[in-house]
Amino acid sequence: MIPESLFKAKAIRKKIITYMKRSLINNLLIFMVVLAGCTSEPPNAQAIIDHAIEAYGGQKLNRTDIEFDFRKIHYRCFYDNGIMSYERLFKDDSLGQVHDILSNEGFIRSVNNQVVELDKEWTGKYTRSVNSVIYFFRIPFNLNDPAVNKELLGETEINGQAYYEVLVHFDEEGGGEDHDDSFVYWFNKETFFIDYFAYSYSTDGGGKRFRVTINPRVINGLRVVDYINYEPTDLSVSIKDYENYYETGGMKELSRIENENVVVTYLE
Repeated sequence: MIPESLFKAKAIRKKIITYMKRSLINNLLIFMVVLAGCTSEPPNAQAIIDHAIEAYGGQKLNRTDIEFDFRKIHYRCFYDNGIMSYERLFKDDSLGQVHDILSNEGFIRSVNNQVVELDKEWTGKYTRSVNSVIYFFRIPFNLNDPAVNKELLGETEINGQAYYEVLVHFDEEGGGEDHDDSFVYWFNKETFFIDYFAYSYSTDGGGKRFRVTINPRVINGLRVVDYINYEPTDLSVSIKDYENYYETGGMKELSRIENENVVVTYLE
């Protein structure tokens, strides 16, 4: 007859072996997770922008006809995979009904349905004016335009939230008259939304700005936002450091960028 103590010893050994196996498996899993974290590729600027485009509505937004009102001016943005037509319509007290069209073919202004001849200076001013409003409305979809160069500056925090910081600048060829402009975008690491961005520009007197996203909403699949527009009190500060400058009170509010009556239509 086998002693009872022997059965107890075998049972204890079995429990010990089972515990050791489980511990080994758990330690192996932990090691694999740590190893994966160590060997995974860090995000690059292109991947971050691609994630942001998906977060704002995806590639389907590359074929849209969008209308909205901004400061009592009606805008229309037709975009079909690089074929574009940007329009604005408004009534001028002295001129009458004004219709501006900026397309791949250039800029045209009509007043009371009659095309107006413009010199180079005024053509440039009106072109920049129309393009600027719609450019900011279309962020981040235009960050993959051919003339765009992007660079991941690193990671930072704003108000306790983690962000990817991406620098954007432009090639002279295909970058337009304002190809010297530089932008810095702060992408929320959790949502890939652009909660903040800054830019410097040299046209029309030049300047620097910092914008904070407000009033986000989704209209027919498109994430639409407005902005508080700030100017730095010290223009010598680099736009790369604006997140810190903003947190320390170095910005003064200039205006609100509020887009109203937004209608999003997809092209068939």
